[in-house]
Amino acid sequence: MTTAMPRAVGRLIEGLSRLPGIGPKTASRLTYYLLRAGQGEAEALAEALAALHQETVLCSVCCNISESDPCAVCADPQRTRETVCVVEEPLDVVAIENTGSYKGMYHVLHGHISPMERIGPDDLRIQQLLRRLEGGGVREVIVATNPTLEGDATAIYLARLVQPLGVTVTRLALGLPRGGDLEYADRMTLAEAIAGRRRI
Repeated sequence: MTTAMPRAVGRLIEGLSRLPGIGPKTASRLTYYLLRAGQGEAEALAEALAALHQETVLCSVCCNISESDPCAVCADPQRTRETVCVVEEPLDVVAIENTGSYKGMYHVLHGHISPMERIGPDDLRIQQLLRRLEGGGVREVIVATNPTLEGDATAIYLARLVQPLGVTVTRLALGLPRGGDLEYADRMTLAEAIAGRRRI
């Protein structure tokens, strides 16, 4: 930090640049935007950041971030308890809920297995999932991990643990996006679309 930069500015730039996807330049732009925007906007942001931890909890059933325990999904009597969709992150729940097509329960792992990042199965909320399944009543686990190397490894690991419990394990279909052209699809995506084809 140069002497031309006030300490408070440098601290905020440093703090923002530790966030994923934000480098020093973006952190600097955000910091100077907040300075120009005025104290009211900075205070509103500070209040929102403080409330983030004060007003949220992890649901004791599905491990999703919520304002209450159990969360609104787990407390909803209209949802089916026979199906549990396992996702990597809370934002994945939001994405699936936005489709309006899934009416089952969720389980949030809070990550994926990644030896490169030193994230193993014990670092995820897998034991909580197994306890739920051992309680009975669940017939299907939909593994909705990301279609990445880490997501695939996590899916395979979960399938090995869950299948012996007599629960059906399925995975989200992979393949071509709606509105996509075949000529622009990569080989892997096209191969998955062919393998996952269904009757018309």
